[in-house]
Amino acid sequence: MKTILCFGDSLTWGYDAVGPGRHAYEDRWPSVLQERLGSTAYVVAEGLNGRTTAYDDWVAGADRNGARLLPTLLTTHAPLDLVIIMLGANDMKPFVCGRAIGAKQGMERLVDIVRSHDYPLDSPPPAVLLVAPPPLCETGNADFAAMFDRGIEESRKLAPLYARVAEEAGCGFFDAGTVARTAPLDGVHLDAENTRAVGAALVPAVRSLLGI
Repeated sequence: MKTILCFGDSLTWGYDAVGPGRHAYEDRWPSVLQERLGSTAYVVAEGLNGRTTAYDDWVAGADRNGARLLPTLLTTHAPLDLVIIMLGANDMKPFVCGRAIGAKQGMERLVDIVRSHDYPLDSPPPAVLLVAPPPLCETGNADFAAMFDRGIEESRKLAPLYARVAEEAGCGFFDAGTVARTAPLDGVHLDAENTRAVGAALVPAVRSLLGI
């Protein structure tokens, strides 16, 4: 059985824009991935609302800096066969980073962490699959519109930038924007249908990387 760590933000946690609330367990994309892979893999969902690639968010009640938290999680869940990273949407907040190039550099840092981490039991580094989140969209929600001011255009740049990182680093890559759309209710999150679509679409890439 292979062990897969899904490292992400509210899209991985399962934040439901319709609620607001949390999607039912079976509708979250890591759960769908687990269902489709069956007994061939154990899928660990590590989603945190507001998590960034490598930036501090000082207004949060929890540490949202992915680069600071990832090493602990790599050790907690070791040995690992694959780490799936879907982050970057929260980097689009202007008070966090606000630029796609910043998220790209953050992703490069996360790949470096996975590759160079001191794993217990002399475990080898896992494979890495980078996932670009679906781009932000227009919304009538004033709070979210202000929070992600000018983020729509920048978020559309994430997929090609992440694809380049993956190619250069020898990682897998998937553009979630090809199968899912963010909900206009807040412009950031996914409804149940779209988050399930991400989990289902990741199955071929995961099987290919793990040979299962």
